[in-house]
Amino acid sequence: MSHTTTDEPTRSASGATVPVLAFAGIVVAVMQTLLVPVIKDLPALLDTSPSNATWVLTSTLLSGAVATPIMGRLGDLFGKRRMLIVSLSVMVVGALISAFTDALLPMIVGRTLQGVAMGAIPLGIGLMRDILPRERLGSAMALMSSSIGVGGGLALPAAALVAQHTDWHTLFYGAAGLGVLSIALTLLVVPESPLRAKGSFDLPGAAGLTAGLILFLLPITKGSDWGWSSPSTLGLFAAAVVVLLLWGLMELRVAAPLVDLRTTARREVLLTNLASIMVGVSFFVISLVLPQLLQLPAETGYGLGQSMVVAGLCVAPLGLTMMFTAPVYARLSARYGPRTTLIIGLLIIGIGYAGGLGLMNAAWQTVITSVLIGAGIGLAYSSLPALIIGAVPASETGAANGLNTLMRSIGTSVSSAVIGMVLANSSNDVGGVAVPTMHGFRVSFLIATAAVAVGLALAFFLPRRRPSTATQLRASSEEDANLARAEQALAGEAVAGESPRGFRGRVLSADGAPVARAKVTLIDRHGRQAGATLSGGDGGYALAVPARGPYVLAARAAGHGPLAHAATHGGDQVQVDLDLSLPGETVHA
Repeated sequence: MSHTTTDEPTRSASGATVPVLAFAGIVVAVMQTLLVPVIKDLPALLDTSPSNATWVLTSTLLSGAVATPIMGRLGDLFGKRRMLIVSLSVMVVGALISAFTDALLPMIVGRTLQGVAMGAIPLGIGLMRDILPRERLGSAMALMSSSIGVGGGLALPAAALVAQHTDWHTLFYGAAGLGVLSIALTLLVVPESPLRAKGSFDLPGAAGLTAGLILFLLPITKGSDWGWSSPSTLGLFAAAVVVLLLWGLMELRVAAPLVDLRTTARREVLLTNLASIMVGVSFFVISLVLPQLLQLPAETGYGLGQSMVVAGLCVAPLGLTMMFTAPVYARLSARYGPRTTLIIGLLIIGIGYAGGLGLMNAAWQTVITSVLIGAGIGLAYSSLPALIIGAVPASETGAANGLNTLMRSIGTSVSSAVIGMVLANSSNDVGGVAVPTMHGFRVSFLIATAAVAVGLALAFFLPRRRPSTATQLRASSEEDANLARAEQALAGEAVAGESPRGFRGRVLSADGAPVARAKVTLIDRHGRQAGATLSGGDGGYALAVPARGPYVLAARAAGHGPLAHAATHGGDQVQVDLDLSLPGETVHA
């Protein structure tokens, strides 16, 4: 049985690794808002109806939602850096297809391929987890997680400037160029992750999840056009429920599923994913409301009469603030933990939206709102991968973060549908044109505030760290957290919520001396990682087991050969010393 769990990457991460991965995240996030400045002109540009033109945006959203968990799992199996390059390459091909066409169908194909690149964000987070030293991990993951908002925020003014002064196809040429640059930098700077998950790719699971997501997201994005009570909308929602339920039952029976639903059902993972939906909802509201408010003519009595470019510049602080909160998050999380940082971020978002209800009378007021909400979303988004990574095995970080990114995408999709419906139903008809009203804008902000309140309630139910585990609070990686647990278990303390039953012992060198900070990995009968820890100063380790049965204890330390040690757990604490100078043997207990 083989399971790659090496601690050291084949090529060490340089100081440029984090900026390059963050740049890749920003590039793929640009795809989501690339066409926002020309949305109203798309029917004329593509010589089609307004309802057909919306598929240019919907296709990117659907493919991005489907790609995130699938690319995450492929990265766990075959290499996260490799799949990151594949994602970016598909995006470049899609951008070039869109750049050379004025027809609807090829444009939709190109935009669908561009959406595949959204899988790059969870892949980047997983790479950071695998190759960075613990002291750099917190701020790095925060920056990568925030890149989805940074790219979206910065793309608005840039795309507006390009669309206003050049041919709109230049947007796609620019996107392709950014993608090629990101691929080149990744090849030059970013090392491959040494970690691989055991098993094969779950193709039926991928097909089932794809079908379920499309059936669910399609009526959300098109419901306002079709009618929320129409047979098409209701039928697709019903079909989505059936398909996703059948998919879930199938995934529970698969040895190496696309999404480990048992892990996903853990309290910390489940609540974090639900909170991610709420953060996604709140993030997209400001992106929909403020550009419209800023560009409405002053003659309406509440519009701010700004150009497309100025409107983009007023919203740009949303993305810039998210980027600058990454180091702030690292300090807060190191001291108080990602749960507390998530709560702080949600509170700031709530303050931003509540204050924004009265800050809609001048362009400078919208900038203040953008800065506040950007700071809150930056802290909230930065907390999410840390919460996920702390609750799943290292070999599943790509798939787990892919699912978490999917939850954010679902939040933005729901936000787009609900806010679009609110603004449409509250609009005034002026000369045959639907003009959003101030009442609609304020109701939209109230909806965002309500989503934040739900997110706060979910965050408060996340597991709280005990004061006695202060070492774990300061840990910036899962390995240090596991080391803290092991040291407590060896001292005879039971960690809350974890069984003391499992394997314990010492890691020893050829001369019998203890080996500190050796990586000890627990592998179950299916070849999946069931736990991991580092040995303490005296070589001691402790690992809890999820169930009785056969396991393999794999140990590795710098300067020593690897050891694979088969052991069977029968229900009690099992003493297994791991001598790195000897071949493994089978232990029954």
